[in-house]
Amino acid sequence: MDYSKNETHEEIRRGIHDLCKRFPDEYWAEHDESHEFPWEFYNAMAEGGWMGLTVPEEYGGGGLGVTEAAIVEREIAASGAGMGGCSAVHIGIFGFEPIIHHGSEEMKRKYLPRVVTGELHTSFAVTEPDAGTDTTNIRTFAKKVDGGWLVSGKKVWITKAQEAERMLLLCRTSPRDENAKRTAGMTLMFAEMDRSKVQIRPIPKMGRNAVDTNELFIDELFVADEDVVGEVGHGFRTILGGLNAERVISANAALGIGEAALRRGVDYAKQREVFGRPIGKNQGIAFQLAEARIRLDAAEAVLDKATWMVDQGLPCGREANAAKFLCAEAGFYAADVALQTHGGFGYGKEFHVERYFREARLMRIAPISQEMVLNYTAEHVLGLPRSY
Repeated sequence: MDYSKNETHEEIRRGIHDLCKRFPDEYWAEHDESHEFPWEFYNAMAEGGWMGLTVPEEYGGGGLGVTEAAIVEREIAASGAGMGGCSAVHIGIFGFEPIIHHGSEEMKRKYLPRVVTGELHTSFAVTEPDAGTDTTNIRTFAKKVDGGWLVSGKKVWITKAQEAERMLLLCRTSPRDENAKRTAGMTLMFAEMDRSKVQIRPIPKMGRNAVDTNELFIDELFVADEDVVGEVGHGFRTILGGLNAERVISANAALGIGEAALRRGVDYAKQREVFGRPIGKNQGIAFQLAEARIRLDAAEAVLDKATWMVDQGLPCGREANAAKFLCAEAGFYAADVALQTHGGFGYGKEFHVERYFREARLMRIAPISQEMVLNYTAEHVLGLPRSY
């Protein structure tokens, strides 16, 4: 790996940094409180040409890789936007990988240019109430009809469903066969979010309130044959290729939140005086902030390796999962230390660290829990028996 500065990457960092300065902490606190989608930020990202960053140039996109998409999301999170900012634009920046790699040429030409302009809003609909992380146990079912499929079922924790025109919808097209491979019989579809067939119910939640999260109740939603992504019955394989990249990008967002929290914690420790001296002069505070810095740096080292491996097309389940685990822990530790450094003021909303704390906590759950990362490592790295 080359650790010298990459000018393209530096330009991306400067560009996102300058854009995000227009949306300070107060903007995100207001949208977190009002639960309103951050349209001004989203439109600014689209106008700045940041959407469709990984879309191939022939469809109008940036033609860049996971490394560049990850830089964008880390800078957004580190600006103080946190997961409110990242989740508002994540799918537009990176989420169309299944279509890029598995969609038909007609599908790519029809939809990818609209991703680049920011016009096309999409959700990723995989998780179900009774399946959770056990994706192979989903029950949303698509019945074959003339010209397409009729889909019925339930989905949960679906981001941006209220704004979405379409959704990448994973469903079963054949019943689960106990004698077949567990991943067989699932199909990915780029389905219309037809409100007459899809009931969208928002989920009240702890944080990331600038972007909606929802339950979907789907009743005989028609999906045309041409809207199937990849092969019928092989939908799990279609989404599998992007999982390591997703872990890498979410890890960058977690680090970004940690950077924002640590910056506020350090600034407060320098300025706040108690007993006639800055509180940062006390080792009880200084050591925690220093440890937060070291944890973020260490997590970044593992993350950089995983990101490089993803873009090189190398097998990197071990590295990507480890990066997600370490960055989530480091980001949360930094947010917790920043809140503690502020004392009672940290529990209030004025200094914003309570929002960082709430959003950093999310990253220990999503896009995959820390426990499932440990399951993966135990089985696939250490060779221990499968525990689930």
